[in-house]
Amino acid sequence: MKHPWIEISLSDYENHMQLASVMQLQTLNKIMKGQIDAYSASKVMILGIAGGNGLEHISRDRFKKVYGVDVNPLYLETVRSRYAWLREVLECLCIDLLNEADQLPKADLVIANLVIEYIGCPCFQKALRYVEPEYVSCVIQINAENNWVSDSPYVHVFDILEHTHYQIEEQALRSAMLEIGYHAVKTLEYALPDGKRLMQIEFKNDLWRKAENDVSKMDCCL
Repeated sequence: MKHPWIEISLSDYENHMQLASVMQLQTLNKIMKGQIDAYSASKVMILGIAGGNGLEHISRDRFKKVYGVDVNPLYLETVRSRYAWLREVLECLCIDLLNEADQLPKADLVIANLVIEYIGCPCFQKALRYVEPEYVSCVIQINAENNWVSDSPYVHVFDILEHTHYQIEEQALRSAMLEIGYHAVKTLEYALPDGKRLMQIEFKNDLWRKAENDVSKMDCCL
């Protein structure tokens, strides 16, 4: 049985997301720029990269490696073609996060925008344990009603995802992240035309913070 995201064409997904009544593609692009600029990371991993929205904000001079992860190989082919100028740093990885998280490489920063809803918090925790990033920046969708897919001519394309979609609550995500050592450091919200909101939550690994403090104490004693 194919993964449901493999059944959804990239054109249908992007056409839906960029509609004026949805505006998620445009909003996520702006968010991605801020996520990329916020941290001094040399290796960044983008989970659920789809067609690569936001990759134009990547600087080849700044990043040693950019991992684009998605379960759909056709999406990744499009990413490689669209962003061929990033080929020196961009590595596309076709990985099913539900079953193949152990194949993820290490990275300093993980960006996960609208992907936790399709893997759940336990799977996200597992992925982060393998990647061991210092920073995690993620976006979850806050729905005005029970409709998690905005109305559009493409709405029924997403029916196949109904049984794989999790409604992620802010506090549940914060608690799950604390369980594996990540502390929320910033929260931002973005209103969408149909009453939904995108919530961006930034996390830092407490173990990194402890290590930094230990080094500072050692420096003071020298």
